[in-house]
Amino acid sequence: MHELSITHSLVELATEEARRRGLGRIRAVHLRVGVLSGVVTEALRFCFNVATAGTPLEGARLLVDEVPVEIFCPRCAEPKILPAPLPMACPVCGTRSAEVLRGRELELYALEGELELYALEGRDHDADAEDRGA
Repeated sequence: MHELSITHSLVELATEEARRRGLGRIRAVHLRVGVLSGVVTEALRFCFNVATAGTPLEGARLLVDEVPVEIFCPRCAEPKILPAPLPMACPVCGTRSAEVLRGRELELYALEGELELYALEGRDHDADAEDRGA
């Protein structure tokens, strides 16, 4: 099951990005998974719970947007979304095409989390009150 290694990489990437952006606890991870990516979404969800244990992502929801296959039809001269991955043919005119525009993605595109609050050194509550005009 390659979904476990994919999920470990996803957790590492999300943890690094969360740290870079000053996020503490992560509430949700948003992912785009193309129909042709070779990733089984249900296996990915199962592995996510295992891979996030003991990390800032523990307890986070994995929200997956499935991306349909989109091809470029040479006869219609425009992109077409396929109702099913096979056959790779335009659903309007039936022309076969191997030019895949979308559907192979595996993309982490958003994190939902809480900003970490840091105490300012050398400041006390009275100074904060003065700053607010109290």
